[in-house]
Amino acid sequence: MGKTTGFLEYKRVESMAKEPSERINDYNEFHVPLSDEQRREQASRCMDCGVPFCQNGKMLCGMVSGCPLNNLIPEWNDLIYHGQKEQALERLLMTNNFPEFTSRVCPALCEKACICGVYDSPVTVKENENSIIEYGFENGIIAPQPPAVRSGKKVAVIGSGPSGLAAADTLNKRGHSVTVFERSDRVGGLLMYGIPNMKLEKRIIERRVELMKAEGVQFVTNANVGGDVSASEITGNFDAVVLACGSSNPRDINAEGRDANGIYFAVDFLKATTKSLLDSDLTDGKYISAKDKNVVIIGGGDTGNDCVGTSVRHGCKSVTQLEMMPKLPDERAENNPFPQYPRVCKTDYGQEEAIAVFGHDPRIYETTVKEFIKDEKGDLAAVKTVKLEFVTDPATGRRSMKEIEGSEQTLPCEICLIAAGFLGSQSYVAEAFGIELDNRTNVKTEANKHSTSVKKIFTAGDMHIGQSLVVRAIREGRDAAAEVDEYLMGYTNLK
Repeated sequence: MGKTTGFLEYKRVESMAKEPSERINDYNEFHVPLSDEQRREQASRCMDCGVPFCQNGKMLCGMVSGCPLNNLIPEWNDLIYHGQKEQALERLLMTNNFPEFTSRVCPALCEKACICGVYDSPVTVKENENSIIEYGFENGIIAPQPPAVRSGKKVAVIGSGPSGLAAADTLNKRGHSVTVFERSDRVGGLLMYGIPNMKLEKRIIERRVELMKAEGVQFVTNANVGGDVSASEITGNFDAVVLACGSSNPRDINAEGRDANGIYFAVDFLKATTKSLLDSDLTDGKYISAKDKNVVIIGGGDTGNDCVGTSVRHGCKSVTQLEMMPKLPDERAENNPFPQYPRVCKTDYGQEEAIAVFGHDPRIYETTVKEFIKDEKGDLAAVKTVKLEFVTDPATGRRSMKEIEGSEQTLPCEICLIAAGFLGSQSYVAEAFGIELDNRTNVKTEANKHSTSVKKIFTAGDMHIGQSLVVRAIREGRDAAAEVDEYLMGYTNLK
């Protein structure tokens, strides 16, 4: 530990964000990095804890506490403080294939488990991580390093989201020849089309993909395996296959009037905007525009927030975000102690922007859509909402949500976006390879394993564990790669 009193001398300082009124005029990232001296001060706040929960990455009460990648956080914080950035980069890359992704889109599970945050504010771990990896790219330290020796084994990775890329990167570095198949026109999966540009600029993904290409990974886009590319072709040409197709089956809302024009899944809305932005800077008009329209978003999570921020940038007339659950407390509740992930209310960038534009928080809690109201043309004109409450069955003790009679309200709405999560993977890929699914439509494996019911077929990421975080997907990809390596070579030295 470099400065034993750092956490006493310096307060937490985050990178400054542009004002909402300024940043909503484009789709670019909007944080301004701290100076080197400020970053060293922030790194010096790391307390050299006896038990660094930040890098623990364990499940507590159904939630992850600490970094699932077990990043060596105290070590590289210490190295940042001492100005040893190259050494910090080396330690960071030991556990994380893509710090440039996690340091932008991860909810910072590490910071939520930081002991410094128990009585004060946590260390700026996420921003420290970003400063390390960007230093590496800016100074040419991150350069292609193809393996010196090839194993002669070929691996196909189906899907180029964070788990697929992590598996491909890890297996390639081990010396296997890896080909990644992606059904979209660009590599990145969720990273490319599921996350808006203002959270993760797509040049960051393209930069990493070009590096992986230079190291020997092959990418095939517009290749829908299980559709226009047969599973038998893949299994016949490769020694092992990793299915990393994500959890892309969106949960629907089955309410009266669901067939109205103007109702979209959030993933389609976000993808259309990003694709049009990349293809033509939105001049081709090939996206679902919210301009001058009343937007209602069903779902209070990160995807719903992304829809809020995107709708504001389109120039929507109004935006409302419906959340079925009650508002979380502003501070930890007694039944949610450290180091559990804190279940507290947060106001994210999209909600901040909606507040700045419309003067109020867009979220309405304990509410859902009861009916979609159409006009004479069949277009969506309004939604009828209803308040919800939890009730307990006295016989079973089970809690469920019940509509509150007489609480209906009608909101004008020309576009409704469904951001209610996902129900698992799309089954056609699993069916094509003849592998089993569990009762949640995730690929079935033994506990803590990635091998499927079919020889040489493995799985990773959301397709395996269900909808989760980018950082967990990278962990999944790395673990699957180790299992594939052992299958191919009889042993593995991957971790």
